[in-house]
Amino acid sequence: MKVRKFLLASVASVTLFAAVGAQAQWVMVARAVAGRVERMSNQSANGAGYDVATVVLMAPADKVYQTALTSLKTNHPEITINSSDAKQRVIKFSKGDQIASLQATPLGDKLTQLVIASSLTPTAPDATPIVVEGVMKVCKQMNVVCTQADQ
Repeated sequence: MKVRKFLLASVASVTLFAAVGAQAQWVMVARAVAGRVERMSNQSANGAGYDVATVVLMAPADKVYQTALTSLKTNHPEITINSSDAKQRVIKFSKGDQIASLQATPLGDKLTQLVIASSLTPTAPDATPIVVEGVMKVCKQMNVVCTQADQ
């Protein structure tokens, strides 16, 4: 009975340490890419599509979300905020026919992935400048140095 308890405790300890180690490695990778703005887009022949920009920031997710929301409300009169959810840290907004969403996802206590995605339409075929500019403004307001990755 004692051997069985010891064996069970040993397996539980090894599993716990492996999980903690994997989490720590993942956070180290995220920190290594912090501040690098990545972009992806796709557009069909009819002009519809999407544009996405993402960056990992060394800041708490709630602060990133609040900074983005405040920036959209105060610095962009041409943008309409359609909805915002502080609990999920999601903002849905639009500029004319073009729609976009922003999400701040916590990767750790002071590590956040910021994703901004927008639609591409035949009348607004290139949202990249708007999306990347939005990410860069949040970086600047958070006092975080961000650079655009080579595309």
